[in-house]
Amino acid sequence: MSAAGGRLQDTARQAALALPGVSHGYPFTPGLDVYKVAGKVFLIVTDDPDDQIITVKCEPEHARALERGHASITPGRYLDKRHWISLGPGPGITERLIADAVEDSYGLAAEQLPRGDRPRAR
Repeated sequence: MSAAGGRLQDTARQAALALPGVSHGYPFTPGLDVYKVAGKVFLIVTDDPDDQIITVKCEPEHARALERGHASITPGRYLDKRHWISLGPGPGITERLIADAVEDSYGLAAEQLPRGDRPRAR
């Protein structure tokens, strides 16, 4: 079953907050809920009810494959379009796909950190 916009955003938030060492806030603008691990951004949730998307880090090859397979996955808004994708509600956008995208993004951000700064599993 595809995730509607509000559920897409709620699923992304829940997946992010379940990961170790995550903080979030609104550092850029009140409409962008930004999730970080040790200061590294890995998820942006757009609070605009007319534009319900999430933006996550993604390996470039995987990002292009996801974009080809889903009309509502596009190059990332707000950030480097090669390394970020935006997911909106639509056919094939499931809660599992959303959670996987958030977890993968978290992993990419965390692996950029020095080993001593990486969060430990709960």
